[in-house]
Amino acid sequence: MSAPHRLDRGHTDDLMSFLAASPTPYHAVANAAERLEKAGFRQVSETDAWEGSSGGKYVLRGGAIIAWYVPEGAAPHTPYRIIGAHTDSPNLRVKPLPDSGAHGWRQVAVEIYGGPLMNSWLDRDLGLAGRLTLRDGSTRLVNVDRPLLRVPQLAIHLDRAVSSDGLKLDKQRHLQPIWGLGDDVRDGDLIAFLEEELGLGAGEVTGWDLMTHSVEAPAYLGRDNELVAGPRMDNLLSVHAAVAALAAVSSGELPYIPVLAAFDHEENGSQSDTGADGPLLGGVLERSVFARGGSYEDRARAFAGTVCLSSDTGHAVHPNYAERHDPTHHPRVNGGPILKVNVNNRYATDGSGRAVWAAACEKAGVPFQSFVSNNSMPCGTTIGPITAARHGIKTVDIGVAILSMHSVRELCGADDPHLLANALVAFLEG
Repeated sequence: MSAPHRLDRGHTDDLMSFLAASPTPYHAVANAAERLEKAGFRQVSETDAWEGSSGGKYVLRGGAIIAWYVPEGAAPHTPYRIIGAHTDSPNLRVKPLPDSGAHGWRQVAVEIYGGPLMNSWLDRDLGLAGRLTLRDGSTRLVNVDRPLLRVPQLAIHLDRAVSSDGLKLDKQRHLQPIWGLGDDVRDGDLIAFLEEELGLGAGEVTGWDLMTHSVEAPAYLGRDNELVAGPRMDNLLSVHAAVAALAAVSSGELPYIPVLAAFDHEENGSQSDTGADGPLLGGVLERSVFARGGSYEDRARAFAGTVCLSSDTGHAVHPNYAERHDPTHHPRVNGGPILKVNVNNRYATDGSGRAVWAAACEKAGVPFQSFVSNNSMPCGTTIGPITAARHGIKTVDIGVAILSMHSVRELCGADDPHLLANALVAFLEG
């Protein structure tokens, strides 16, 4: 993959393709791996013994990917430069017994994942995608990327109070999508449909991790196409930029070992074997040290010199709700990436971390903005504080400012994705 270039819409075009091709974390990491393979990276298995050769390597586990590039002659105690991100987004996920329905409608039983803006899922043409586990233990990705499901909103004639009291949705009763007609709801219909889609035999699928997605393609927006609307920008925008940056620096001599750590399950707390609060990243970094002949002392030295950028989307100032933002911190789209600060450690940034980020942006010629929350409102969080606390490494929270976060369709500036990617390149290069 070629290096990203500042103010080159080619990077944003590629981001839109990445978003469309990645309806689930499993698809996102598969697409990231494919791009890294083209840059010379190779997959290593966690169950194999690792050898300490130089070059690009990556580990896939579920909806997470850890990738790193070892420069020729890197010492065991060489520090890491890590870009952390997450692959999951809030959505509607299929329950273990998916087949339901009533009153002549066939429906799919779903559970709410994370904190979606639920109204944004109403009256959308939805596809279905995810991972299927087969009887032999192997897995297959599936993506029905066409209008298949819909969560229909109640007509205003039957809910006159919606205009005065606002929309009120019950998560259990009001968000179950329809996908057909009929009173003969049969257990196994949905999975049988997916087996047929993939050309599998009946009964081959014994496990599934399935989720809905909007089939509307990402698109440029605005008078001068200065905006981009699309799904899952939180946080595939950062994953895409990090993959581009890692591929761009994966040659020649570097003072650090550059790393991409894209985790799953950030939206529900990161506590899983593929989440930032799990052992995946630490295990990969330690094994890399030991594979190069290092000791625990080398591991401690490497971690002490390591810096992580936790890259996640943040809030651009909203023109209709400016009072919800801090009065002196108003990040604007296309104003460059943002540095996130919260003194209560909801973000991991401190003054020395700010200096690292400022140096990278200066080297790349990229402007950046600062974000803090309004004091009267709770602050969100990221994988940044988790990474800093779990591994004892300096972590800085950054990202791109967007509108409509956690909507089925979010909005960013068309220039900000490649500005972020260029800053990440400079950071990885040290």
